[in-house]
Amino acid sequence: MTDGIRIEADSLGEIDVPADKYWGAQTERSLRNFPFGAEERMPLAIVHALARIKLAAARINRAHGLEERLAGAIEQAAAEVASGQHDDQFPLVIWQTGSGTQTNMNVNEVIAGRANEILTGRRGGKAPVHPNDHVNKSQSSNDSFPTALHLATAEALIHRLDPALAGLEAALAAKAAAWAQIVKIGRTHLQDATPLTLGQEFSGYAEQIAKARRRLDGTLPDILALAQGGTAVGTGLNAPLGFARDFAAEISRITGLSCQPASNAFEALASNDALVAVSAMLATLAGALTKIANDIRLMACGPRAGIGELILPANEPGSSIMPGKVNPTQCEMLTMVAAQVMGCHAAVAIGGMSGQLELNVYKPLIGANVLRAIDLLDVGVTSFTIRAVEGLEPNRHRLAELVERSLMLVTALVPEIGYEKAAEIAKYAAAHDQTLKDAARATGLIDEGSFDRLMRPETMIGPDRR
Repeated sequence: MTDGIRIEADSLGEIDVPADKYWGAQTERSLRNFPFGAEERMPLAIVHALARIKLAAARINRAHGLEERLAGAIEQAAAEVASGQHDDQFPLVIWQTGSGTQTNMNVNEVIAGRANEILTGRRGGKAPVHPNDHVNKSQSSNDSFPTALHLATAEALIHRLDPALAGLEAALAAKAAAWAQIVKIGRTHLQDATPLTLGQEFSGYAEQIAKARRRLDGTLPDILALAQGGTAVGTGLNAPLGFARDFAAEISRITGLSCQPASNAFEALASNDALVAVSAMLATLAGALTKIANDIRLMACGPRAGIGELILPANEPGSSIMPGKVNPTQCEMLTMVAAQVMGCHAAVAIGGMSGQLELNVYKPLIGANVLRAIDLLDVGVTSFTIRAVEGLEPNRHRLAELVERSLMLVTALVPEIGYEKAAEIAKYAAAHDQTLKDAARATGLIDEGSFDRLMRPETMIGPDRR
C-alpha cells in the first residue's frame, strides 16, 4: 500500500484501489468502465437489500460448514451495510451489466473488506474472508440481484407508498363526509350535467385511491416469491439442498416480510414479470392521481373568471408579475410526477420483454425505475395530501350560483313532460339568456306549480324515490 493506494486483483489481473475504500477489483473496474455521474447511482435500497441477503446467506451457510468466525464477521459487516453505515462505499451506477453482477460484487467486496478489517485490522483484500467464496457462497448474481429487487420493492410498497396512499384516501374521504350536503352541478364532457353533491364527487376520488391500494397489494404475493436458491440458471447449482426454503425463512425473520421461494426458479431468473406488474399498477395509480389533481385544479380555476367552486390553500405566491395570484402548484407537481411514473413504466415494460433465454439482463433498469416511481409517488402523494387536499375549502356561494344557473336541471322535468318538451325549455332558456323557470313560463310547456315541485336540486342527487 503506497500513497493512499492498495493493489487488488481479480481474474483479469491487478488494479489500483483507493486505500480508504472497502471495495475490491471488480468494483473498481465497473467504476471505470461505466463513467456515468453520481446522479445515476444504483439505488441504495437495492444495496441494502443485497446486504440483508448476504446476512441471511451467512447464517444458512454456517449450518453448511462456513467457519464460525468468518460467518460472524460477514454477519456483522452485512448488518452494518444494511443499516446504511457504509453508503459511501457503493459508487456504481444503474447502467452496468444487465444482471447486476457488478453491484452484487460491490456488496460482496465491501462486506468482505469490512469483515477482514474486523478480523485482522486491515481493510479490504480477500483473506481470510473472500468476496466470492464466502460472502457470495451458495449464491449467484443471477438469483441474488432479482431477490434484492423484490425485497426493496416490497419494503418500499409496504412501508412508504401504501401509508402515503392511505393518508390521501383518508383525506379525500374526510372531505366527502364533510361536504355530503353541498349540492353542485355535475359535468360530463366538460359540459353541464345533472346535480350531485361535492361529497359524492370526492367519494369517487377516495374510491379510486382505495382501489389503487388494493391493486398494488395484489402484486405482493409474486413480489415476495424470491429467486434466491436458483443460482446461475435456476438449477440451484453450488447451493445446498433446501437453501431456497431456508433462505426464505431467514430473510423473512430479518425483514419482517412473508417471503417464499419462487415456485419456479427458472421463471424467476429469466423474467421480471412480477416487477413489470407492479410498475403497471403504479402507472394505473399515476392515471388516477392525474384525474384527481386535474379535477381539483379545474374546479378551483378562477377565482372569478373560472369555475371557482373550490378554494385552494395559498402555499406560495403564484406569479412574479401578478400580485395576489394563487396557482394550483401541488396539482401541477403531482401530475408531473405521474407523467414521470408513466415514463418509468415504459422503460420497465421494455426491459421486461427484452430478456433472452435463461436470464433477463435488464434488471438494473427495471429495479431502478420501479423504485424511482415508488419514491416519486410517496413524496408527491404525501405533499399533495398535506398541502392541497387537507386545505381545500368549498366556495359555497359559487357552487349554489352555478347550480341555479344550470340548464341541465331541466332533466328533472322529463318524467312529467317528456324529453322533447324539456329540451325545448332548455333551448329557449339558452337562446334568450333566461332561467329555466322563465323559459317554462314563456313556452307554457309546464305549469308553475309542477315546475316548482320538480325543480329542487337537492332531490336530484339520487334515484327517483317518488
